[in-house]
Amino acid sequence: MEMEKYKPVMALVLLQFTSAGVALFTKAAFMEGLNPTVFVVYRQAIATLFICPISFFSAWSKANKPSLGIRGFWWVAFTAFFGVTVNQNAYFKGIDLSSSSMACAMTNLIPAVTFIISIIVGFERIKRRSLKSVAKVIGTGVCVGGAMAMTFLRGPKLLNALLNQDNSTTWLLGCLCLLVSTFAWSSWLILQVPIANHCHDHLYTSSWTCFMATIASFFMALALGSTDLTSWKLDSSLKLSCCIYSGLQLAVSFFLQAWCVSRKGPLFSALFNPLSTVIVTFFGALYLKEQTYLGSLLGALAIIIGLYVVLWGKTEDYQQEEADLKLQNEHSTTSQSDFVPILIGDRTFSSSELLEPLLM
Repeated sequence: MEMEKYKPVMALVLLQFTSAGVALFTKAAFMEGLNPTVFVVYRQAIATLFICPISFFSAWSKANKPSLGIRGFWWVAFTAFFGVTVNQNAYFKGIDLSSSSMACAMTNLIPAVTFIISIIVGFERIKRRSLKSVAKVIGTGVCVGGAMAMTFLRGPKLLNALLNQDNSTTWLLGCLCLLVSTFAWSSWLILQVPIANHCHDHLYTSSWTCFMATIASFFMALALGSTDLTSWKLDSSLKLSCCIYSGLQLAVSFFLQAWCVSRKGPLFSALFNPLSTVIVTFFGALYLKEQTYLGSLLGALAIIIGLYVVLWGKTEDYQQEEADLKLQNEHSTTSQSDFVPILIGDRTFSSSELLEPLLM
């Protein structure tokens, strides 16, 4: 039982290492001439080819076949377009125009954006007199402040100081693309809640998301001007291996991220994004010759501190919820007549199921 508590944490840490690899790998491929919009299509297609057969056999072996329903289908379709297609096209275009370390630094805005959206839709609650709530707010602010320090508080150059790579116009456009990606990714995290409400099979919903996002990405690539065949050619081993690795990583991340959101909530999942910033900043400077500044190192330290402050606040919340759930179960066993069903949409919940709203 103790190991069960740490499975979401281990899964999210693993995802940050693999996503850092994607950021570094793709930047190197873009420097060699790979088109970012074409790359997104290939990545989605490979992820779909990998995850769909697994999902099919998994669903076929179950007695109760998973189903999205009409509402669930439209939730997945919207998530595939905005949370995946728009997100990835903006993110990888941002990497192409700026740097891999800058892209990972901007993703650290995701906890703040997700936290705000979670409060608006009712997935998170703030108690002004609660130390736990204050810790979440302060920790999120420190994470965002650290990310901003990495981005704007450059200071003196520490690594690759002799290289002149700055271009203010493309850098600003890259930041704008990464900002759009941040909002889209936060929306993806939030949208996992209603999707999980309609279908509990995360592998099934992930396969549908990959498939729809592949179609949407293809049409978006055509709309953005990738109509000539030369831009679709993978004429080097770096480009080919980059697409394959990124596609497999995407398929695994879809499933693990959706599973972690259903277990721990969207804010908890988003809070692990700062870890990839430290990884990419170090290896980007080492292998891609990206410039490293003093502000980047100070920002990375602030991010780590803020991360664990918020995690402490969330851990206290989960301990309180577990205690409340035990009391609820003890009360229900002694008095079954006290059970009151609560109807939300077309499903019925017990009160104990609503400790975390709709996180099924």
